[in-house]
Order: sequence, then C-alpha cells, then structure tokens
Amino acid sequence: MYRHIIHLHIPAFPIAVARISQPELRDRPVAVAPPHSERALILSVSPEARRKGIFKSMPLGKAMKFCPDLTVLPPNRDLTGKACKVLARVVKQYTPLWEPSRPGHIYLDVTGTERLWGRAKETASRLRREIKEHLRLSGMVGVAGNKMVSSIASRIVSSEGVLDVDHGQESLFMAPLKASILPGIGHIRRRILLEELNISLVREVAALDMGILKLVFGRQAYVIHQRALGIDPTPVYPPRMEPTVAEEVTLPRDENDDEKLLGVLYRLVERCSHQLLSRTLFPRKAGLIFRYTDQEEIIRQINLPHVSLWDFDLYAPLERIFLRACRRRVRVRFMKVWFQDFSPPFSQLSLFPARSPITEKKTQMTQALNRIRERYGDEAIKYGRPA
Repeated sequence: MYRHIIHLHIPAFPIAVARISQPELRDRPVAVAPPHSERALILSVSPEARRKGIFKSMPLGKAMKFCPDLTVLPPNRDLTGKACKVLARVVKQYTPLWEPSRPGHIYLDVTGTERLWGRAKETASRLRREIKEHLRLSGMVGVAGNKMVSSIASRIVSSEGVLDVDHGQESLFMAPLKASILPGIGHIRRRILLEELNISLVREVAALDMGILKLVFGRQAYVIHQRALGIDPTPVYPPRMEPTVAEEVTLPRDENDDEKLLGVLYRLVERCSHQLLSRTLFPRKAGLIFRYTDQEEIIRQINLPHVSLWDFDLYAPLERIFLRACRRRVRVRFMKVWFQDFSPPFSQLSLFPARSPITEKKTQMTQALNRIRERYGDEAIKYGRPA
C-alpha cells in the first residue's frame, strides 16, 4: 500500500509561540539566543530577521551588527514544551501514528484514513486550518509518500500552505532542488560537491556513479543516492507511551550551592515517591535533568540498585549522579526527576520483613508525612535546617 505522510512545519516555532502572548513582537526581526554573551549562537530566527541576513547558528554579536533593531529572546523551554503538548493534542486526533521530530515539526501517517478525513491533501488543509484557528499558529504542510519528501515539501511550500507531491513524482520533485537540501549532506561534503565536482542540484547527485558517491559519502553513499531519487522507507515512529512518574521545578533564583540544590533534588524525589506509593509502582530506572542559567542542559539516568518506592531509597542514587554531573560553576535554573520501567507489585509479602529499626522508623515517618499532605496539601510540610 502506498503511504500518505504529512509533515507539519511551524517556522521559528519558539518565536511563533512567544508572539501569541507578546503581540508587539509581530512583524519585527526576532531571534532566540542565550543572553549575556555576544558569542552565543542564535537558536531560532523569525522570517523578518532572516530577510536582514540573520541565520540560525550565527553568533549573537555578529547578528546585532547586521540588524541593530533585532529583538533577542532568551530560550523558554517551559513555554515551548507546553505549546508542544497543546499541538500534540490537536494532531493525535487525526491518527495514532504521529511523530514529533522537534518542536514545531510533526509527521503524521494518515494511510488508510480516507474514509474518515478524505484525501491526504484535504486532511493536511484541515489540520493547518484547525491549528491556525485554535492555536493561532501558522504552519506549512507537505504531503508525500514518505517522510523526507513531505518534510522538504513543507519547507518550500508557497503561500497556500500545503504542497502535495503526487505518487510516483518524488524523483521529479527532488531533481531541480539544491543538493544541500538532502539530509546527510553537511557543509564539508557540500563544498566537495560544488568545488571539486561542480555539482549543485539533486538530479546531479542522483546521476553520479556509485563509485564516486562512495568516495564522497563512504558508507552513506547508497542512502544518499536513494534520497536523491526521493526514496525514504523510514516509518513514522509514534511517541513512546511508557508510563513515567516525574516532578520538575524552575528555581525562583538561579543557584549553584550544592547543599541547596540537593535539598531541591530531595524534595522532587519525595514528591515522586508520594506518587509511586499512591499508585503502588516500583521503578527500576531513574533520571534527572538540570539546566544551567546559560541554557546548557545535562541529562543523566541510572538503573536503580534496589526496587523500592520510598524516598530515602530512591534519593541516594540520584544524589550520586547529580554530584558527578554538576561540575560547572554556572548557576542552575531548572531541575527535573523522573522514574520509569516499573516492576509489578510483589505478589506475596513476607511475614517477617527484614527491616532494620532505622528503616522502619523512616517508613513510618514517610507514611505520616504523606497522610498530612493528603489531608492538608503539599505546602503543609516545610523543611528547615537546624542552626
């Protein structure tokens, strides 16, 4: 069966989301970059800024010289994440096979949904219209028989907003495009193609002998040739549905004091432990994310040495990986803890549990604290340190 793949592309997604709550940013050159450094690289560029010569990965200082009236926004991962979740709620109504490739970019496999939504192009138009009306986000949509061609179509689409590449026409569609549009052709290989082989178009790559392609692309030669012909068998991977228990916090003040950060970490683990206890879940894997002020993000995960749902058991492994990972002197702004890979509850409890008196007291204390939270809320428990 021939596939019908839709690629939704919302250009400069973080800026488009920011403009919803800040209308004054519309029709102005805007870029997203970490603040406080001229050497910081630009992460996202509005169309207005692009027309003035600003591009992604340009140093911020250089961009400001090109465009003195450039408005620079700091990365806001929380806002972008929330927008992605709202966008996902709209998309998943159309098909269970949808794949978020990165913020503002989503693939949908609508093969076999004609009786429900009509032809793929009609589905794409309806999706684009719904996102525009309900989320106030303008998206471009490509429709094709595979992910690569639909993605490229969404990037070169005209003002109509939807470009449908007919079945069997993928090679003709790709032929006149610049070779740099092919996935897997980086800056160095692009220079080799242009300067040494005088090749600039996709059809010229498709016409190359396999031996020459291997000299340029090595083991990727066959894949590049297939892509130049508009062939991409990659399936649409739906998001993982693995259950997760997680807690996160954006610190009210950026912090680099290990004792204070470990206190925040314990509080997050404790909240997760309360969820695990209420749902009788025993995690075998844990992980944490923390983000510095300059937006560098560190992700670590670990297999838990013991199956437990008590915070005093879960905290120690996370403390160790946090102390090993948090080496910079830059302040931390955001922390998140999660637990996954749950084992089933024990089918039979021991009549004589081998608990030490200390462990028994910790368990009783944790249960008492949880009862207080359930009755009076999380804020009923406050932590302090003896003088």
